[in-house]
Amino acid sequence: MAWSNRLPHDRQVLALGLLAGLPAVLLALWFVWNSTSTPALRWTLTIVVAGSWIGFTLAARTRVVHPLRTLGGLLAALREGDFSIQARGARQGDALGDLACELNALIGMLREQRLGALETTALLRTVMEEINLAVFAFDDRHTLRLVNRAGEKLLAQPSERLLGRTAAELGLVECLEGEPTRTFQAAFPGGVGRWGMRRSIFRQGGLPHQLLVMADLSQALREEERQAWQRLLRVLGHELNNSLAPIKSISGSLLELFSHEPLADDWLDDARHGLGVITSRTDALSRFMEAYSRLARLPPPRLQPTPIAPLVRRVAGLETRLTVILNPGPDLTIMADPDQLEQLLINLQKNAADAAIQTHGDVRIGWHLAVGTLEIWVEDEGPGLSNTTNLFVPFFTTKPGGSGIGLVLSRQIAEAHGGTLTLQNRPGNAGCIARFIMPVHPSPATPPSSLTAA
Repeated sequence: MAWSNRLPHDRQVLALGLLAGLPAVLLALWFVWNSTSTPALRWTLTIVVAGSWIGFTLAARTRVVHPLRTLGGLLAALREGDFSIQARGARQGDALGDLACELNALIGMLREQRLGALETTALLRTVMEEINLAVFAFDDRHTLRLVNRAGEKLLAQPSERLLGRTAAELGLVECLEGEPTRTFQAAFPGGVGRWGMRRSIFRQGGLPHQLLVMADLSQALREEERQAWQRLLRVLGHELNNSLAPIKSISGSLLELFSHEPLADDWLDDARHGLGVITSRTDALSRFMEAYSRLARLPPPRLQPTPIAPLVRRVAGLETRLTVILNPGPDLTIMADPDQLEQLLINLQKNAADAAIQTHGDVRIGWHLAVGTLEIWVEDEGPGLSNTTNLFVPFFTTKPGGSGIGLVLSRQIAEAHGGTLTLQNRPGNAGCIARFIMPVHPSPATPPSSLTAA
C-alpha cells in the first residue's frame, strides 16, 4: 500500500493493529447495539470494547517499537565508538532475544579489537619515538603528515612546525624520487654525513602515501673504521713484536759478546746463531708485510667469458699430494675473472688437502647450477673445524707456517664477484665443506639453455 510507505514505522504498526482488530470490534458493537440491552449498558459495552481495542493496539505498538529503538540506540553508540553499553534482558529462544545476544557479542568483539588496536598504536608510536631512525610520511601531494622524534631532530624543528609542509620546503623532495633504496651524501639542519634511505608506499583513507625512513650511516661507518684500525694495529703490533723482540734481544747479546776482550772461544758459533735468528725473524716479517700487501692491493676482477669445467679440472690437477675426486656439473661459461677464481679454488683445495692428509681421507670438488646462482664446493674427510669464529680473521691460522690470509683473500675474491664464501663441518663432523656461491652472469657466447641445472 502506498500510504504505508509514507508513514513512520511506529505509525504503521499502530495502523495495522487498529485494522487487525477493527472487524472484531465492529462485529461486537453490532451485537451490542442489536441486543435488547438498555442504552446505558450498550454505551458501557461500546466504551469497554473500543477502549480495549485501542489499549491493546497501543501496547502491541510499544512492544514492537521500543526494542527497535533500543537496538537503534546501541547501533548509534557503536557508530560513535562507545562499546561500554549492552542490550539488557537479552535471552536466547526468541527472534528479538537472539538479535540482542548477537549484538552484545558484536559489541564485546569490537571492544576487544579496539583495545588491541589502541595498544598496538601506542606501541607503534613508542617504537617510532624511540628508534634512532628518522621516519616521515607524505601524502599524495608530498605534504608531511607524520614525523617522529628522530625526524624532528634531523630537521631541527618541532613537529608542530613540520606537519603540513611540503617535501620541497623541507628539503626532502629528492628522497621521494629515484631509487627507493639508496645511500647518499647530504646536509640537513640537524646533521651532515652519509645517509641510507628506504621508501615504501602505503594507503590511508584510500589515498596513497609514501613512508620515508632515513638512517645516519656516518657514525656506523666511523665506528667500523675505528674497529678496523684497531684490529689492524693489533695484528701489526703483534707481528712486529714477535719479530722485533727477539731481534732486539739477540742484538744486545751480540753487542755484549763483542765488547769482551779477548773474545770467547765460541764467539763465532754464537754470532752465527744470533745472526741466523735475526735473518729468520726478518724473513718472517718480510713475508708478513708481503701478505698484508696482497690483501691491501687486490685488484677488482676483470670479467671475461670463463668456462667453469676446464677451470675446475685444472685446479683439481694441481694437487699432487693426493688425488682430488672431481664431481662435474653442467658445462657453462660465465662472466668472471678466471685468475682470481683459480686462486680462490686453489686456496680452498689446499686447505682441504691439508685436512684430509691428517686422516688419510679424500677431497672432492664439484659444481652445480641452481636458479640464477652457481655453487662450487670443495669438501674433505679431515678432522673438521673445531672453531669457526676466527676463520676469516686476517693472519689468524692454526697451521704451522701458515700466513692466515688464504681464506681472507678467498672471501675478498668471492665478494668482489658478488658472491659469498662459507665453511662448515659436514654432518657427523666428518670433515669440512667450503661453498662458493655467486650469481650467474652469462657471457655473450653462453646459450640460455646452458644456464639451467643439469
